[in-house]
Amino acid sequence: MPSNQFKKSDLYSFITGIASTAIARRLQKKFNQADLNMTIEQWSVLYHLWKEDGISQQDLCKATFRDKPSMTRLVDNLEKAGMVKRMHSKADRRKNLITLTDKARQMQDTCYGFAEETVEEALKGVSEDKIEICKQVLKVVYENLK
Repeated sequence: MPSNQFKKSDLYSFITGIASTAIARRLQKKFNQADLNMTIEQWSVLYHLWKEDGISQQDLCKATFRDKPSMTRLVDNLEKAGMVKRMHSKADRRKNLITLTDKARQMQDTCYGFAEETVEEALKGVSEDKIEICKQVLKVVYENLK
């Protein structure tokens, strides 16, 4: 086996989850320590709703790269936790629009703070130029496979 094959397989495992899993675990730990009672998956939905409240479940699926059944389960749990509400679209009653509750809006700054801390911890010692190169490489990987 050529020596670069081994390096590529190391890169594969890194790209497919080692770094993102470590970041997710750290952020989950911060949420747990603050008694936020929120999973990383729920955070990803709330994150997109904080950017644009009142979007459809389908748009949330696209934004979070999740399938419809997973999104339905996530929204169900967020609704039970009092963080979101489902509303029928006035333009198309087949569509559910997901809106934030006051409870979720009040958590936004805290959650963003924890996310920012986690990213800073993850990128400690990494120069801006290396971060930019990494972003460019991952964008190419994504574009090649989408």
